[in-house]
Amino acid sequence: MSWNPLLDPQTPIGDQVDSIETVIIPRASDIGGFEVRRALPVARRKMVGPFIFFDAFGPVELLTGQGIDVRPHPHIGLATVTYLFQGRLHHRDSLGTDRWIEPGAVNWMVAGNGITHSERTDTPDRPLTMSGLQTWVALPKSHEDTAPRFDHAAKADLPLLEGEGKKLRLILGTAYGERAPVPVYSDTVYADALLDPRATLPLPDDHEERAVYILSGEVTTAGQTWQAGRMLVFRPGDAITLRAGATGARLMILGGAAMDGRRYIWWNFVASSKDRIDAAKEAWRAGDWAHGRFQLPPGDGQHFVPAPEV
Repeated sequence: MSWNPLLDPQTPIGDQVDSIETVIIPRASDIGGFEVRRALPVARRKMVGPFIFFDAFGPVELLTGQGIDVRPHPHIGLATVTYLFQGRLHHRDSLGTDRWIEPGAVNWMVAGNGITHSERTDTPDRPLTMSGLQTWVALPKSHEDTAPRFDHAAKADLPLLEGEGKKLRLILGTAYGERAPVPVYSDTVYADALLDPRATLPLPDDHEERAVYILSGEVTTAGQTWQAGRMLVFRPGDAITLRAGATGARLMILGGAAMDGRRYIWWNFVASSKDRIDAAKEAWRAGDWAHGRFQLPPGDGQHFVPAPEV
């Protein structure tokens, strides 16, 4: 996978610059017929709040007899959310968690000092459409070595705000006076917003860093109209209101407090120092599943992903 190191050529100018800090056009990659569009990290914007990785995938139709097979692999220093719009994925991890990820639900996997997981689909007996988002949230230094954990919240348990032509479901953190049920480790907001045609949505003003990713339709802000497939990153402290276009819009709101220092990424590892990355790399390559830092998911340890050689 790769990412786009440049700003959108339509980056606003003049007074409009005060509202939009960065516009990101994700770089699309094809992985065996499965398109992934990465918005974070990019060269000019590594993170938005604690969000350090943001991939959109699909919609893609898996033909009869085909499936997704992400074998066991490790993580440190982050928490993951795979948020689905269509399809379902089978999650298994080294804690013994065995659960399906389904549209609208939250599966919050905290890696902490180290966790291993896999994500797969059953081989479908009829075509299956998949689409969704994969996000990583970096952990603050005080929780990098926390014990791994897994939390699940059903779609029905997430706060839902409705009115004035908009519907917003809060996935993580806080917004508009509501709090999502899964525990987070720093100030965070992550929400799924659906806007009717011409409806307006003020962004929460109590988070230091904020961005929106436009999933469908278009929105107008700062005097410009932005199409689907853009991530708009806003300046801290500005009052921002988005207006949907003639066909409405669906977008993700993400952000929170700025991270407490630089984060390094290598493969599936996130850490505040290269030494932490190197230690995790050595532990995974050692392959001591019985006594080492990493274990494999129970019943799912025959075929795991080896660490890259670079």
